[in-house]
Amino acid sequence: MGKQQLNLHELLGAVNISADWVGLREVYEKVTPRMVRDGVPVANGIFSSHGIMVEVLANGQFGYYGTSDLSPSGIARASEKAYQQAKLAAKYSLVQFTDVARPAFKGTYQSPFKKNGQTLSASELNEILLKSNQALKVSDKIVSASSIIQVLETQFNFVSSNGSDITQDFLMIEADLSATAVDGANQQTRTFGGMRGNCKQIGMEYFDSVDLIHQAKTIGEEALELLEAEECPTGDMDVILAPDQMMLQIHESVGHALEVDRILGDERNYAGWSFVKLEDFGSLQYGSEHMNITFDPTVSNEFASYGYDDGGLKAEREYIIKDGKLLRGLGGMESQIRSGVDGVANFRASNWNRAPIDRMANLNLEPGNSTRDEMIESVEYGVYMESNRSWSIDDYRNKFQFGCEYGKLIENGKLTKTVKNPNYRGISNPFWNSLKMVGNKNTLGIYGTPNCGKGEPNQVIRVGHASPLCLFENIQVFGGA
Repeated sequence: MGKQQLNLHELLGAVNISADWVGLREVYEKVTPRMVRDGVPVANGIFSSHGIMVEVLANGQFGYYGTSDLSPSGIARASEKAYQQAKLAAKYSLVQFTDVARPAFKGTYQSPFKKNGQTLSASELNEILLKSNQALKVSDKIVSASSIIQVLETQFNFVSSNGSDITQDFLMIEADLSATAVDGANQQTRTFGGMRGNCKQIGMEYFDSVDLIHQAKTIGEEALELLEAEECPTGDMDVILAPDQMMLQIHESVGHALEVDRILGDERNYAGWSFVKLEDFGSLQYGSEHMNITFDPTVSNEFASYGYDDGGLKAEREYIIKDGKLLRGLGGMESQIRSGVDGVANFRASNWNRAPIDRMANLNLEPGNSTRDEMIESVEYGVYMESNRSWSIDDYRNKFQFGCEYGKLIENGKLTKTVKNPNYRGISNPFWNSLKMVGNKNTLGIYGTPNCGKGEPNQVIRVGHASPLCLFENIQVFGGA
């Protein structure tokens, strides 16, 4: 069943309530998951959803009502429900909103390269998966191998009573490879960038640029290598983190900590609070002078690139942290009005049936000037770590403990033997202030995650992260023994 074609301006005209502002946010999404496990196709489907979130401002408060009834009468009923929600909320309001919280913008956005029209049939995608799955099985000790490709197509349209008119068209690909090797009680898993970390906003040309067969063979071989490896040493030492682990480090100890609605306390019952306070913006030395974090929804191919957020605000690149100093928060217009803190266009919803909240999008650590060799040569004793395996961080996004899949010992400025079960722990602010060297553009990796959860009711959303190689000094490291 194809997408139903709608005229949002006509549907907006069907709304007949005495509201100060009305917005219609239409989202159509089609997801095509394909998976091969141990040589057997186990997922090969197509799922779609289509609906409209009606947003209403009345008595200084916003009300929401999502509907899959896309007729004029359905939208009229939903607007009345949203209107009632807004009036109920007004009885308990702490802040009075106006349509300043929904500035009017007009524009379009399209995922890069989608216009080239390159396609791959279901059989061609399954063939890629089957061949990569076979390549993972480099030994009988590989007891489990999985290959995943998921294609996501999303169409977003937004109109409002004060003149917004936005169209956005997204094409995304998630790719994952995983091999688990077992020898007695010893079990090691190696993945393609750490549990679905290879997520891009890109067309089918992705499969021209990434050799999944070669990647799969390497992953299988490294899983076997880890079976024979020594345990990671324990102690305080220097750590070099690869970009696919930096993705998790940025996500957990910077991204979630700086979401302004979390700082205001909105998420404390579910996703937690933050160690960051409103008065820290403009003054807190979040990290060393080498730490430069940007909110950048303009990066080509990154997972969470877009032109406008789900409140219709135009998205632009902004420094969140500059030379280690905290400058602005990850807060959309509503949170900026509530907090008085400068924010960004990150008011985002997971689909048409959710109201937007503050969500990180593309949150990136900007490259420095160091080469990979220079960073390794500067370490007398430490560990290089790749690909997240496990994570734990407290409700304040402060104390954390992260584990990686693959490690290499660094001795006297050289990579030496492979170590398994490399883990490290720290506290967010001191950890980032221990950032000693940041890799140059040649060390940069662009990754993403499809499953960042937050909000009540829960919203699982897509996030992008880019980072170069990074060196942190005097970090608590430990193995799995």
